[in-house]
Amino acid sequence: MNVVLFGASGMVGQGVLRECLLDHEVTAVLSIVRKSTGQQHQKLREIVHQDFFNFSSLESELSGFDACFFCLGVSSAGMSEENYRHVTYDITLAAARTLAKLDPNMTFIYVSGAGTDSSERGRVMWARVKGQTENALLRLPFKSAYMFRPALIVPLHGIKSRTRLYRVFYAVLRPLYPLLKAFPKYVTTTEKLGRAMLIVAKGGAPKAVLENSDINKL
Repeated sequence: MNVVLFGASGMVGQGVLRECLLDHEVTAVLSIVRKSTGQQHQKLREIVHQDFFNFSSLESELSGFDACFFCLGVSSAGMSEENYRHVTYDITLAAARTLAKLDPNMTFIYVSGAGTDSSERGRVMWARVKGQTENALLRLPFKSAYMFRPALIVPLHGIKSRTRLYRVFYAVLRPLYPLLKAFPKYVTTTEKLGRAMLIVAKGGAPKAVLENSDINKL
């Protein structure tokens, strides 16, 4: 299986990339990044691309993939709805529309978030924008598309968030990790999330929107 990955430098993307490189059924991973991560592996190829609102110049590189794992995202803290939508919706759809045109037989998996508002009319800004993004992705002509909605994601295997506040939060939370396993509805790990995405990419899932507990059951 050949995979294209967006967001490999983030906490979620690091976890997904790790699981892809460990999986013997994954033969190649193409990682699209703004800045090189410096990571090297025989399966991995990185392309540094600056304009994440336009991928037309990469079309020759983006065909022939079985799955896309889209893990790129930002916190909405301090952002206006317009700016958050520009980063969350516009970037995601720019990549997805390009891939749908090139590889309609692809499986597209988007990392969204618990609490996403599919109605697009709720009071919580980030949830509305995520809902708009999910709905737009589900309308694209992919063979299949799945929306993953993890809640609290515990980073494992030395993976760290790029955001200092989150790093402090996880450091404080670390002693409680063994206890958090008792709450599969609200907590998952970077390892479980990555493995679940691979399982769905290979064999599908019974529904298009997977909540945190669904992810942990895979």
